[in-house]
Amino acid sequence: MVLSEQRGNVLHGILLIVLFSCSACYIAGFDFVKSLSLSPLIVGILLGMLYANSLRNRLPETWVPGIRFCSKQVLRLGIVLYGFRLTFAQVAAVGLPAILVDTAIVAGTLVLGTALGRLLRMDRDTALLTATGSSICGAAAVLGAEGVVRPEPHKTAVAVSTVVLFGTLSMFLYPIMWRSGVLDLTPEQMAVYTGSTLHEVAHVVGAGNAMGSGVADTATIAKMIRVMMLAPVLLVMSWAVARRKGAAAGQGRIAIPWFAFGFLAVIGFNSLDLLPDALVQGINSFDTFLLTMAMTALGTETDLRKFRQAGARPFLLAGLLYVWLLGSGYLLAKWLVPAL
Repeated sequence: MVLSEQRGNVLHGILLIVLFSCSACYIAGFDFVKSLSLSPLIVGILLGMLYANSLRNRLPETWVPGIRFCSKQVLRLGIVLYGFRLTFAQVAAVGLPAILVDTAIVAGTLVLGTALGRLLRMDRDTALLTATGSSICGAAAVLGAEGVVRPEPHKTAVAVSTVVLFGTLSMFLYPIMWRSGVLDLTPEQMAVYTGSTLHEVAHVVGAGNAMGSGVADTATIAKMIRVMMLAPVLLVMSWAVARRKGAAAGQGRIAIPWFAFGFLAVIGFNSLDLLPDALVQGINSFDTFLLTMAMTALGTETDLRKFRQAGARPFLLAGLLYVWLLGSGYLLAKWLVPAL
């Protein structure tokens, strides 16, 4: 009887997140929201935060395990299924220059973000999450790192907020700078520059489409190469986190992010092209909903008072990394991508 009641309470929490996630997907379809290229993931975390700061104390605490199930287990499944958006053939299509640019951007941003976080005397988890979101694929990367770092939920929300702010700014700024001649790049160079430096996949698609299909297609593939780098980055991050926490506690054990291996395995399977396109599109839509559930669940654990405690430093760090992305990405695209 008690076990049945506990399962019912967990189910209530999951259903609450499902309801919010359905609303997020519906709102993301509005023309105004589409014009901002705000994905259901971002809308979901905003709805979750709205709930956390209004009705959170009026619902039973027994629903919390269901909410946390969405922010942990559902999150990992969503990251694994994210691999259906990628194939190894896409990497070969853009060639070695784009791979080199992406690798330099990802490694440089992570190293710089960690170093700047120390200089700014920031919480290490927040700095690492912010750097991960800026370096790889925005909110999805923050969620992946969350499964390794296991920070307090509000730290994840802060990191996601920095991605939304600077990624959305870039989406409008890049087309303007390119068409005005501020960015002296060929379409091929601009595509790699866009894909290797913008935060979210949605931001890359939005900016690319504003610059024409010739830029948009290559930019999206360059972005997906960065997404592929999520798995090896999570492995290194797991080792680094275990080493740091082990030094602090006198012992350390690497928490292997098995979902990262699942992510790579799914990419490999998808590269075989065994499933019909309609089914893959359906899986991707389902995956978007799972990630929206995870983001919404994280939002429900985020009190705005914790944002005030975090202060301006995470946004300052994200701003400094944004300047790095603008400058280093431009130089790398200019030097490494052939001007066809």
